[in-house]
Amino acid sequence: MAERSTAAVDVADNGGDEPLTAQTREATTDGAAESQKTPETTAPETDGGAKGAESPVAAPELHSGHKLARRYRLEECVTRLDGFSSWRAVDEKLRRAVGVHLLPADHPRARSVLAAARSSALLGDPRFVQVLDAVEENELVYVVHEWLPDAVELTALLAAGPLEPHEAYQLVEQVALAMTAAHREGLAHLRLTPGAVLRTSTGQYRIRGLAVNAALRGISADRPQRTDTEAIGALLYAALTQRWPYENDAYGLSGLPKGVGLVAPDQVRAGVHRGLSELAMRALVNDGATASRQEPPCTTPDELAKAVAAMPRIRPPEPTFAAPPDYQRTTYQQGSYGRPPARPGAGVTQPAPVPPAPLESRTGKALKWTVSALLIAALGLGSWQVADKLLDDKGARETPSSETSTTDGENDKPSAPTPLKVQAAQEYAPDGSPQNAANVGAAYDSDPSTFWRTKSYFDGPEFAPSVKQGVGIVFDLGSEKTVTGSSIALRYGGEHTTISLYAADSLAPSGPVGSMKQIATGRTGGTTLDLKGKASADPVSTRYVLLWMTAMPHSPQVGFSDAGYKQGITDVSFTG
Repeated sequence: MAERSTAAVDVADNGGDEPLTAQTREATTDGAAESQKTPETTAPETDGGAKGAESPVAAPELHSGHKLARRYRLEECVTRLDGFSSWRAVDEKLRRAVGVHLLPADHPRARSVLAAARSSALLGDPRFVQVLDAVEENELVYVVHEWLPDAVELTALLAAGPLEPHEAYQLVEQVALAMTAAHREGLAHLRLTPGAVLRTSTGQYRIRGLAVNAALRGISADRPQRTDTEAIGALLYAALTQRWPYENDAYGLSGLPKGVGLVAPDQVRAGVHRGLSELAMRALVNDGATASRQEPPCTTPDELAKAVAAMPRIRPPEPTFAAPPDYQRTTYQQGSYGRPPARPGAGVTQPAPVPPAPLESRTGKALKWTVSALLIAALGLGSWQVADKLLDDKGARETPSSETSTTDGENDKPSAPTPLKVQAAQEYAPDGSPQNAANVGAAYDSDPSTFWRTKSYFDGPEFAPSVKQGVGIVFDLGSEKTVTGSSIALRYGGEHTTISLYAADSLAPSGPVGSMKQIATGRTGGTTLDLKGKASADPVSTRYVLLWMTAMPHSPQVGFSDAGYKQGITDVSFTG
């Protein structure tokens, strides 16, 4: 197993998107370059076979404010290393932040960087940070990629402590599935470090630097799938223990004690989930049985993803609620009800006698009874006059005219349903694991070519109890309206698609689905589903409507959406 070494390492060691803290051509003390002992991953060899980086190449002398292609304005240099630099920049045409890798066109790795960037761009998988442009121009090669300002690096998450089991489960599941899709297209990462994994505000994990980070550093591997699988195992190990699974410190994490070897996560830290601990060892120990059980090792991301799917699903932690306020205790609650008052004694002050209220005196009581008698007499006189008037009008009401009868008959006919316009929508994920929150607008844009889609699941068709209680979207109608039904266009046909509509209290409902009033429910085997409220039920008025899906059909692989139990919503419309 060869260790890679470099003559110059990037301080952040994250693919060029962390703040630059120093510039040096000597190995850093945090072990960022040496501690990820990925098997069969080597740096180029020069000078008679000695391992190391190529001959130093001067990085382009650029500065903040420099503009590329009259479009990308450089803002801040975040990494400068071995002839290339990485920047935070602004795309002035689309008015958004982007990241840029820059190197001279005559750099020894310029051709491989361009090829890697263009291959990565063709993948088009949203689980990866997308390459937006790869250009050779004016003796420069530059690669432009997405910049996610709301995302947090795994490095920062681990600095706060280990991840709880559900979050670690989501991490290994999402990263393993993403790398499975990448290797299916012949793409490897080879630099899958905590700095290369980001968690978005919706809880999704995204991977940056696919193929490009390794090309920038001249890294290659004889068995890339095995290299990436062990890297995912190292990420899971760090997420469970807040320790790096090698002897050297790296990425702000302490390494394992020297001479101890690789110890299972549940032996490093108390309370680690046993199944996740064994999974990390299966990914890390590839040359034989794992340290904890005689399970076969995982040598490819696909094998690791299948091992994750075979585990019992880990539920998110129960939400915590604030304690109810302390209510003022009454005399009865304090236990003095029915007890004689305490006798006066030392330290006890008797309250001064309070004079009776004005109406509690003898004269006041007489006045009160007189007024009451007058009021009763007035009410009796008024009631008699109202009754007399009602008796006079009785005959007229019992014999309606023919014109009135005709009008009433016309009003009995049901009116045509009125379309209700959707103003906004938001995913509803009470378990903290959304499906495709960024694309929820495609579910009601009246465009049949766009759609919101769930993840693919191995278990089905019913979600509960093995997967989750359901998935859903809350639609905002703009104001409170009477909702009588809905028409839903679906992406995939097949049996078992089950959907219900509920009246919610907001775009982010405060209570569980069971506490909401159901509007309609139905099941279909096709690609459309029309839901209508029961005729016998009272009409439901609400501003927010929850579309709640509890079962999905099994569908084949389409693009980067793997085969499994899944469903997509092309368009939703409501009537009232």
